Amino acid sequence: MSASFSFISSDQSTSAASVKLVYPLVFATLIVLLGLLTFLQQNLDHRSDRVTAKIEELAQLPRGEILRPALLGYQHLGADILWLRTLQVLGKKKNSIDEHVWLYHAMDVITTLDPLYAYVYYVGGVVLTDMANRVDLSNQLLEKGHAANPSEWNLPFLLGYNHYFVLGDPAIGADYISRAARTPGGPGFLPGLATRMYAESGNPDVALELLEAVWRENPDVAAREKLKERASEVMIERDLRRLDAAIHRYQQTQHKYPKTLSDLVSSGILPAIPEEPFGGSYLLDSGTGQVLSSSHPKRLKVFRLDKE
Repeated sequence: MSASFSFISSDQSTSAASVKLVYPLVFATLIVLLGLLTFLQQNLDHRSDRVTAKIEELAQLPRGEILRPALLGYQHLGADILWLRTLQVLGKKKNSIDEHVWLYHAMDVITTLDPLYAYVYYVGGVVLTDMANRVDLSNQLLEKGHAANPSEWNLPFLLGYNHYFVLGDPAIGADYISRAARTPGGPGFLPGLATRMYAESGNPDVALELLEAVWRENPDVAAREKLKERASEVMIERDLRRLDAAIHRYQQTQHKYPKTLSDLVSSGILPAIPEEPFGGSYLLDSGTGQVLSSSHPKRLKVFRLDKE
């Protein structure tokens, strides 16, 4: 009986010792997280001062490789805390250039703490491209996410959008869309879209199809508005191509350029002059046969052969 009692007592003392070892680790981890939280809150509070110099302090967040071991296995919790703080900045309608660089740095830290945080890669990729005009940072974040999460189809999908539409490289864009199409769980429209992108890389109608697909998959209101604006710009290019073809046909049959765009309608070449999506108008230079949009006089780089 005494031996049995002695055995139980020894086991209990071992458990108590283990608990004593665990408590300091948990406490230390909580201290690190609390310190991190306080640091971020202080830096975010500086934003209300509207002093550009203060914004630079936001970039002083430790790199994820340094922060990860300091969190003693609680890196996922640390990533969640950082993401909640980052959302406070993302909630602004407009961020400065410095703030967008910090946003990239913060999301890079978050995804180093938790490489499987796929939503951060996706949101970061959209924001850095469409709101910050930093497709370079967007691609870095998306490439990192795609390497860590090969089963996520939307990361190569966004890379395809960036390369095709923003960087004007249809071939690489089509490669990424094709990669997304081969990823299990992706939407059914991807294989057909990838095929058309390979076959008709400079076709505005294909670009509109890609923009519509990105718009459908993006729940952010501000990003959707930006995508609608881009789609309207592509519609202008589509209309200009049709008008160019009609003017060329008119010149071949009449041996001169039309004096006005309405001549294309009266001659039966076009049923009507398309409406300019931004409320402007299409203008014809009767001396050169060149046509342009009053609201967007420069044609989209992605569809131009010279890529100036």
